[in-house]
Amino acid sequence: MAFFTRATVRRAFGSLIAAVPLVPLVMMVDALAGRLGWWRYPSVPIGNTPLAWYIAAALAYGAAVGLIGWRVLRQFGGASLVVFVVLVGLVGVIRDYAYSTTTGLIKFGGGALPLWADFLSYACAAALVQLLMLWIVGTPRSDRLAREH
Repeated sequence: MAFFTRATVRRAFGSLIAAVPLVPLVMMVDALAGRLGWWRYPSVPIGNTPLAWYIAAALAYGAAVGLIGWRVLRQFGGASLVVFVVLVGLVGVIRDYAYSTTTGLIKFGGGALPLWADFLSYACAAALVQLLMLWIVGTPRSDRLAREH
């Protein structure tokens, strides 16, 4: 994703660092969702999802989404971040729902609440990575300034 977003090494590394806190965050969300009956992964007992799943998701998906969000923010400005976070939430819940109906990798509980919770988990994760990237490596504008000097 760093290649496609034309991220600098500093920005790409920053996205990886910013994605690390997603590991415990998503673990807690999945544990809560399992306890509340919102969703579960049938291939693993509740609460025993391998840590490697979360690390891979955070570093691959979380960092990639972080770089895409950075590029959107750089191109379109601050208001675009809200649209981006909502779109990440929508794509995430649509993907998970498609998995639940086609592969059975994830099983949702009944009603709309589990889907809303899944949407919020994706949207919050995307927002967190963007905020951490801003804190760790600065604004998209700072990349432009660094290239000019």
